[in-house]
Amino acid sequence: MVCYSIVMTAHPAEPSAGRCSAAGQQEEAIAFLGDPHTHGGLAVERIDTHAASVFLAGDRALKLKRAVRYPYLDYSTVGKRHAACVEELAINRRTAPTLYRGVIAIRRGEDGRLRLDESGGAGEAVDWLVAMARFPDEALFDRMAERQALTPALMRRLAERIAAFHREAAPRPDGGGVEAMREVADGNAADLRAAPELFPAAVVERLAERTGDALDRLAPVLEGRRRAGFVRHGHGDLHLRNIVLLDGEPTLFDAIEFDEALAVADVFYDLAFLLMDLDHRGLRPLGNAVLNRYLEETGDYAGLAALPLFLSLRAAVRAKVSAAALRLEGAADEALAGEARRYLEQALAVLDPVPARLVAVGGLSGSGKTRLAQEIAPELGPPPGAVVLRSDVLRKRLCGVADADRLPAEGYGPAMTERVYGELYRRAAAVLAAGQAVVVDAVSARPDERNRIAAVAAGAGVRFDGIWLEAPLSERVERVTNRRNDASDATAEVVERQESYDLGTIGWARLDSGRVASDVLDDARASLA
Repeated sequence: MVCYSIVMTAHPAEPSAGRCSAAGQQEEAIAFLGDPHTHGGLAVERIDTHAASVFLAGDRALKLKRAVRYPYLDYSTVGKRHAACVEELAINRRTAPTLYRGVIAIRRGEDGRLRLDESGGAGEAVDWLVAMARFPDEALFDRMAERQALTPALMRRLAERIAAFHREAAPRPDGGGVEAMREVADGNAADLRAAPELFPAAVVERLAERTGDALDRLAPVLEGRRRAGFVRHGHGDLHLRNIVLLDGEPTLFDAIEFDEALAVADVFYDLAFLLMDLDHRGLRPLGNAVLNRYLEETGDYAGLAALPLFLSLRAAVRAKVSAAALRLEGAADEALAGEARRYLEQALAVLDPVPARLVAVGGLSGSGKTRLAQEIAPELGPPPGAVVLRSDVLRKRLCGVADADRLPAEGYGPAMTERVYGELYRRAAAVLAAGQAVVVDAVSARPDERNRIAAVAAGAGVRFDGIWLEAPLSERVERVTNRRNDASDATAEVVERQESYDLGTIGWARLDSGRVASDVLDDARASLA
């Protein structure tokens, strides 16, 4: 079990164990919770963070909020801890209803002894707990990342869950916007300046200046999004350590409950924590998969304009949180110090302008367009890489069906095809205007279709590259025949019919995609360099 994930120590539960010792008022409760007799004789494991102690026994976890007060969090009284437990339960049942079981009191009986009360009985409430279902640490996404168990398919499913959560979250136009982001930036700068032994002053000041410039430039965008309903009560702490695989589904948990202002923000700021975390771990392709599936689910391309700022703010938050963890450690920890500095470097680097560009990947059905588009996208444009616009997915969205649902013949008529390509061009232009790179994945069999996508790049004043993939008919037939759960409805008959197409003159880089995929990727990279 991981909670807020600043500092975590795990050990057999003993009253005096752990570096994150609670205030004196909780010593008795901690000893009680660490006693196996409290849990029917089950072995107890304790995990400490800066804000909580979690006791694991059997199939459940009991989370005790520590009697602490920080600038952003106050658990200093029993009443405040009770209110925080109730709020945590309500907030997290939005995304993890089976994980969060209830709020339990620790009460003192007439005999003076402590007991767990799950039914609201009589007696003095000494403290309060959030009761949760226990899960294996190996199911946490940060642990899965460490053992390379996160897959693009799983991350796309995660993006779908996040998009659904954001759609259902309550709009909060009273929060967020440019002033809320400016408060985050000012808080980051103040906390980073308070650790000059860790963060070079010149780097901190350069980050503060560039963040301020970005806020000034993006103020109309941020305010427009706030008024349009994109500020919502989200998660607030959406990184890999707060995502777990439960019953095969990515599940968000441990959302911020102690300060609503930290969770009420632009939905893209909520998403940015996850994207930043993946990039920090060297997992940009997975971040790119998350971003692209989220955009396919929401159509929120306008949020891309603020993404570099949001990524920077999130990285700066992690830098200062790592510094706070070092102070809690009370001893030198070079690994943690290095991590803090890398977050600061990331916060600054992500604000470096990277030119937008447009790449079109065309070719007849089964030529390998989608695979190549997904492979090159993380390498293009600002983090976490280019937005992939796939005609097959867009067609299904415009027809109001799921990706894997087959469309009738009229779904592929000339009018619908014209509509799909027109929407591709419109979305590509919108993404470029937001400063992000684009990869368009579409057959683009007609010369006018290829000319129109090149014209989008010209209109935006960005570099354009076209890649045309060619593979033998037999290879293409085999590929489409073996597809499963894919947005493309192409069949062997469709592939064979395409052989009669008059493709006209193809001026794009032509690559033989009937070869080993890695060789095709290398040639594509060379053409894009």
